[in-house]
Amino acid sequence: MSKMNVTGKLLKNNKIISMETAVNEDASLNMTRQLEACLLEICKNLNIPIPIWMKKNTKEFVRFKKTIFTSEQFMEKVNFDSFVIEMDH
Repeated sequence: MSKMNVTGKLLKNNKIISMETAVNEDASLNMTRQLEACLLEICKNLNIPIPIWMKKNTKEFVRFKKTIFTSEQFMEKVNFDSFVIEMDH
């Protein structure tokens, strides 16, 4: 994979309260490593903890290039209802 664009959105009461996009152009990394780098960058820029990636996140991302993290997937208390990441097509 050559380039990956991932957008992260924080939602509260079904409204986007913050959004950030990360781009990874490191062709030496596989898709999983590029996604991981994008996720870490988005979390850092949104100033949120890194969510717990579960099996359902993998299934959603493989199928839809998108996955949703609920507030319960964070070890710390967060001020949003969900965090959505989506790979640009």
